[in-house]
Amino acid sequence: MKKLVLLFTILFFSLNTTSQESVKWISFEKAIALNKKTPKPILIDVYTDWCGYCKKMDLNTYSNKTISNYINKNFYAVKLDGEEKKDIIFKDYTFKYQKEGRRGYHQLPATLMNGKLSYPTTIFLSEKEELLDRIPGYLNKEIMEKVLSYFSNKVYKTKKWEEFDKNFKSNL
Repeated sequence: MKKLVLLFTILFFSLNTTSQESVKWISFEKAIALNKKTPKPILIDVYTDWCGYCKKMDLNTYSNKTISNYINKNFYAVKLDGEEKKDIIFKDYTFKYQKEGRRGYHQLPATLMNGKLSYPTTIFLSEKEELLDRIPGYLNKEIMEKVLSYFSNKVYKTKKWEEFDKNFKSNL
């Protein structure tokens, strides 16, 4: 009986993980290198291991098939730990881990978030690696779909968010 329960458990988890679509996360450095060859906007998910809403966003937003497919097609997707320990070189500057209190923070996400260490934060960089926007907090799949469309289609160049939001047609 124990073997049967174990078999069903393994089967359930293997079917569950293979049927889920997922975002193809890459390192910040790899996104920058790929962007030099084939320019594309960069989406950065700044998270920490202890952040509950970061985990919720992974589970409910990034695992959605429509969202993950859209991200994989239109962005270089980076998962960046706000407390990353290794150095990251960007635009000829070496960003480092900064010890502060019990934890600390990494200078790159802190700089991109303008010093406001809020997790999760979703950051968008243009193909030219310029900051387009930073969106702090949990984004559900409905809001994320709008935000992705707004930045990947460069609507931000011609319309204010409020106007875009009113006329947006969802694919979810």
